[in-house]
Amino acid sequence: YGNFIDNLRVYVRGGTGGMGYPRLGGEGGRGGDVWFIAQERTTLKSIRARYPQKRFVAGTGANSSVKALKGEKGKDCEVHVPLGISVLCDDGKQIGELNAAGDRFLAARGGLGGSLVTNFLPCKGQRRIVRLDLKLIADVGLVGFPNAGKSSLLSKISHAKPEIANYAFTTIQPELGKIMYADYKQISVADLPGLIEGAHANKGMGHKFLKHVERTKQLLLVVDISGFQLSVKTPFRTAFETILLLTKELELYKEELLTKPALLAINKMDLPCAKDNLDELMKQLQNPQDFLHLLQEEMIPANTLEFKDIIPISTYTGEGIEELKARIRKCIDDEAEQENEEYRKKKLLLLQTSE
Repeated sequence: YGNFIDNLRVYVRGGTGGMGYPRLGGEGGRGGDVWFIAQERTTLKSIRARYPQKRFVAGTGANSSVKALKGEKGKDCEVHVPLGISVLCDDGKQIGELNAAGDRFLAARGGLGGSLVTNFLPCKGQRRIVRLDLKLIADVGLVGFPNAGKSSLLSKISHAKPEIANYAFTTIQPELGKIMYADYKQISVADLPGLIEGAHANKGMGHKFLKHVERTKQLLLVVDISGFQLSVKTPFRTAFETILLLTKELELYKEELLTKPALLAINKMDLPCAKDNLDELMKQLQNPQDFLHLLQEEMIPANTLEFKDIIPISTYTGEGIEELKARIRKCIDDEAEQENEEYRKKKLLLLQTSE
């Protein structure tokens, strides 16, 4: 999966408490805690490089003594992790999330110090193995089958320089780019590894790809107007079939993904016959129900994606790129406005009920 690390298994242990002092009823200090703290400009790769053992142990509490009947608490262990981390138990159950800078999660609690209750003997800290699972946080996620031109599009609309070649799986790790606008607004775009049929069942890069889609605000589907065929052994798919298959993969992985706002970019409009193919595709998209009988049943999604806009583009000639950037901006702004409106309504309701 390239150099990019999107999950890390680590061992965490809270500190042991300090000894109590039976003669004077002294209480040992509590063991330190292990905290995960979200911080910008941190990666799971840098954590692995800094802590190759992947063990995080907090300090032991101080023993009770004649000078200090209540021992001091052990030193906390603070681990800085990237934004967009889900913390999972070893059995896969999610126990926490860190999405914004400064978010904290208590990974392992320190043990109690020795006191009358514990017969003046200290308790051990909590210990467990947890998994840090990263899901990219971006405004827009590029979704499409291999070789649809996602990397070329990302290099055209942003300053990112992804690897581009004429074979199917060029992108083997997520790439992040930023679209810069004249008024200095920035929108982050994630180019994610190419989906293939059966990705929901973890074929190809299946779940590694799809989990990153969850953390994007909007989807931008990139489709090759001339259709797609992964290899000689797989069937050829038209642009219309490709859109339905992409929708199906997203739906089978997690239905909520289809509720995200979506745009459709139809790429490679510089190819011969592209105009005819586009006319055909637009007809099919206007009334998809009339054409579903041509497809096998397992290819048909239960719900179709509602596209806010359909933009024909060519990453080769640059046609439609500026228009696409403007549409992405409008879509993001509309969404933000809607969120603000909902927030204002909630505040109003709270005020009215409190009065």
